[in-house]
Amino acid sequence: MFVVATAGHVDHGKSTLVRALTGMEPDRWAEERRRGMTIDLGFAWTTLPSGGTVAFVDVPGHERFVPNMLAGVGPVPAALIVVAADEGWKPQSAEHLAALDALGVAYGLLAVTRADLADPGPATAHARAEIAATSLGAVPAVAVSGLTGAGLPELRAALDRLAAHLPEPVVDDPVRLWVDRSFTVRGSGTVVTGTLGAGRLRVGDELELAGTDEPVKVRGLHSLGEARPEAAAVARVAVNLRGTPRDRLGRGDALLTPGRFHHTDVVDVRLAGDPAAALPATLTLHVGSAAVPVRVRPLGPDTVRLRLARPLPLLVGDRALLRDPGRHHVSGGVRVLDVAPPPLARRGAAAARAQVLAELDGRPDLAGELRRRRLVRAGALVRMGVPVHAEPVAGDWLADPAHWRRLGERLTEEVARHAREHPLEPGMPVDALRQRLALPDRALVEALVRPPLRIHAGRVGAASADALPEPVARAVQRVRAEYGDRPFRAPEADRLVDLGLGPREIGAAVRAGALLRLADNVVLLPDALDDAVRVLAGLPQPFTLSAARQALDTTRRVAVPLLELLDRRGATRRLPDDARIVVT
Repeated sequence: MFVVATAGHVDHGKSTLVRALTGMEPDRWAEERRRGMTIDLGFAWTTLPSGGTVAFVDVPGHERFVPNMLAGVGPVPAALIVVAADEGWKPQSAEHLAALDALGVAYGLLAVTRADLADPGPATAHARAEIAATSLGAVPAVAVSGLTGAGLPELRAALDRLAAHLPEPVVDDPVRLWVDRSFTVRGSGTVVTGTLGAGRLRVGDELELAGTDEPVKVRGLHSLGEARPEAAAVARVAVNLRGTPRDRLGRGDALLTPGRFHHTDVVDVRLAGDPAAALPATLTLHVGSAAVPVRVRPLGPDTVRLRLARPLPLLVGDRALLRDPGRHHVSGGVRVLDVAPPPLARRGAAAARAQVLAELDGRPDLAGELRRRRLVRAGALVRMGVPVHAEPVAGDWLADPAHWRRLGERLTEEVARHAREHPLEPGMPVDALRQRLALPDRALVEALVRPPLRIHAGRVGAASADALPEPVARAVQRVRAEYGDRPFRAPEADRLVDLGLGPREIGAAVRAGALLRLADNVVLLPDALDDAVRVLAGLPQPFTLSAARQALDTTRRVAVPLLELLDRRGATRRLPDDARIVVT
């Protein structure tokens, strides 16, 4: 199936042509049929000579119903432009064409109707010249008469050729179904319709309602009037939603693949049309089937920031148009450059932002997004429409490589500065580093730590005793000189003070592995444990505390906590009679 929207001035025969091609009545309302004028969107379909199917979204041509027209054209990949041979190019022909051009529609066909009433040549030439100057370029033209049927076979063949030239739809993309109708069917509940431009829908799928993240479940699917277990893009679909009240959604809402779209009320866009400086402060943004008031803030000559009256599920690269409803004027098309732009809080921020936007073309670019955002979660980029094919630096965080290297250098500098200012602390707290580096997650700090730095007890510091402050290192060296040949003798408290080893200094030396703490003010050199095990293993087993003390040539003040530490480490085992054995 391919989907095509009609476009053209009121009363140029769009609905008559659709009726003649399909045998179906596109005008759904009794008032439309009574007045002979399309007011809202109509839908019909037919089989083409090739066996393929074309579905029509028939739009109103009157200027009062342009918003309805835009709701139908927005999600559709191709257009059938209709011009009457006896009236030629008209104001709504021009406005509809401007809308198609603003939306970037690149595939189309010209049907010159009422060819039985006037020579179609002049109208064809004029219309093709107007169309050629837009995104549609040169389009085929067919002269037809919905009344007599003349030219209908040629139009069907032209539709077949148009279908063959359309790009293949991306059926693996996430679903974003813009709702153009919502109604209730007795016994089935709420039904919504729309044009499925990408992705695949299946009965039983769970989707979310844009703007609320409310989960909704697909109870049933219809396409071309038939129930189907699934539907793939591009297709007209009717979706029956389980347990969703009718008043929960309507035209302009969207059904989405959960977790795959960013809901935004601020976007930066590039204009194709009126210059930024000429735009009024408020306009209406038309995207998909939605029409949302926006406030306009010019940034550069062709870039603006739009603040939406309500959030929409937009992606980088989306096409939309701005319209001034008061003047019935299409201000131009926009291409979305950024769906999560930074705030403009400082003087000169708008001008600086314009320079950044000048380099963007609306095509998703992972390297560029990382360069601009520096650090960003992979899921956030996916929801913006940016494909992710890079390895995270921590968790799901992605980083610009150059920024990540600079962060690593800064972390080393900050740890060194902290060590100079707080020489007796066991390193810089991770959370303090996170704040100093302005990082959003402590996991990023941990990922930046590289040898010779390490993380211990929530702090980042040097891993070796070489990083001890000079006074502490000298004191440790004096302990080694005085007690190296008496490894199980511990300096008394007053001697520790004489050496310059107070509680903070001892703590720093112990953390660095330069001293071994047995108890308050009881410290040995770090290799004392292994030496003690060797000495004790030479005693008759089991041995007493007194025997151990004598063998180690030490005091009870040292022997008791030393043996208790060996017990805790499993090097010795205490027996019920308080004797011990060495565990081999």
